Amino acid sequence: EVQLVESGGGLVQPGGSLRLSCAASGFTFGSYAMSWVRQAPGKGPEWVSGSSTNSETKRYADSVKGRFTISRDSAKNTLYLEMNSLKPEDTAVYYCARAVAGYTPDYWGQGTQVTVSS
Repeated sequence: EVQLVESGGGLVQPGGSLRLSCAASGFTFGSYAMSWVRQAPGKGPEWVSGSSTNSETKRYADSVKGRFTISRDSAKNTLYLEMNSLKPEDTAVYYCARAVAGYTPDYWGQGTQVTVSS
């Protein structure tokens, strides 16, 4: 059974930083691309970032480029999202997702809430 468990969310002031983690199990982590997707209140899901299987290719949405960094540790079966210079518009539930072609998610975690507010 595929399981993705996110952690690291919380309340942070504008300009602050957070690091999200996603523990993966139930599949061969190193064989899949992975993505982060977020959903803000009242809005649809927004793809945020994706990493290829070997981390050689990383992609970002324009809204987070230069502020967020995706990484993965295959030894720990863990995906990360380092978020810096956070803005109120980054407030959302962040989901880790196993990805297929084009970083399209096929399995999602339960999500972790990120709130950026003073």
